[in-house]
Amino acid sequence: MTDLDQLKTDALTRIENAPDAAALEALRIEFLGKQGSISGLMKTLGGMSPEERQVQGPLLNGLRTETADAIAVRKEVLENAELEARLAGESIDLTLPAPEAPRGSVHPVSQVMDELAEIFADLGFSVATGPEVEDDWHNFTALNMAETHPARAMHDTFYFPQKHVDHTFDNAPNTRMLLRTHTSPVQIRSLVERGAPIRIIAPGRVYRSDSDATHTPMFHQVEGLVIDKGIHLGHLKWTLETFLKAFFERDDIVLRLRPSYFPFTEPSVEVDVGWEDVNGRKVLGGDGDAPGHGWMELLGSGMVNRRVIESAGLDPDEWQGFAWGLGVDRLAMLKYGMDDLRAFFDGDQRWLDHYGFSAFDQPTLSAGVGAKA
Repeated sequence: MTDLDQLKTDALTRIENAPDAAALEALRIEFLGKQGSISGLMKTLGGMSPEERQVQGPLLNGLRTETADAIAVRKEVLENAELEARLAGESIDLTLPAPEAPRGSVHPVSQVMDELAEIFADLGFSVATGPEVEDDWHNFTALNMAETHPARAMHDTFYFPQKHVDHTFDNAPNTRMLLRTHTSPVQIRSLVERGAPIRIIAPGRVYRSDSDATHTPMFHQVEGLVIDKGIHLGHLKWTLETFLKAFFERDDIVLRLRPSYFPFTEPSVEVDVGWEDVNGRKVLGGDGDAPGHGWMELLGSGMVNRRVIESAGLDPDEWQGFAWGLGVDRLAMLKYGMDDLRAFFDGDQRWLDHYGFSAFDQPTLSAGVGAKA
């Protein structure tokens, strides 16, 4: 009994005076490790008689428990002291400027889409979207392009093999699946779902098999559609002129309409915009017929074909409208001085650092849709 009391006093005193975590761990091993003194005493219980074990068992278990508890308490004290010392030594001077951190940037295409939405929202348009994997009917047939229509040859289309088409549609017409070649299918879907009158723009990705400095297999388009009563070509020209003036932030934008052909509009017009030479770069603005100026083809448009209106389930004698479409990527190139469309999709961080926009550069009509910090 006297030996146990002496061992307990010695253990608790040394544990309480342990100077650091390493010394405390050494004491734990000395007393409670596999070869420790208290662990050795616990092993002697097996050789005792039942009467001796009944007396010594509670004493030894109590000694082991008190020792383990003392170690836990001392460990917490040492850890708290270490934390306080670290906090005192690692204080931060909040008067110093924050360190430079990596910042992401908004891709010019995303920025231009936001600019488009801001301008057309002010003109009463809403934004509509549709699937990028389309069926033949919405992409071609409903837009007045029959199976043998030559206009289909104008679109280098990515078709899906028939084996990838849901076989529940095998007996249905116009179910061949493809990657949409334009965002015009959104016009049909919106007309069917919402009816008329309607004013929408449909920005999004489109796909054609083409690739050079001004074409990529995937690019971005925005199309606009207005269907109402009493709509004429003058409304189309005013809408495009108002949009381009706001987008390029110039009041001297001049448009020229040239007769053209698109199967989904009749009459159809190509829209040219006047440009002037500024330090060897074509900048939109001014009369294209003036000296040092010229005309640039920018977009296609026209009055919605009667057959397209009928395909959407509307009466073309009651409802008329106009539609137009242009490349978002090309708009970005013209406005921000880029000369190669392929760079938009190269993933070059240096390019994005130069042309990218801060997330705080939100387009607004009051501050300017093209404002850049």
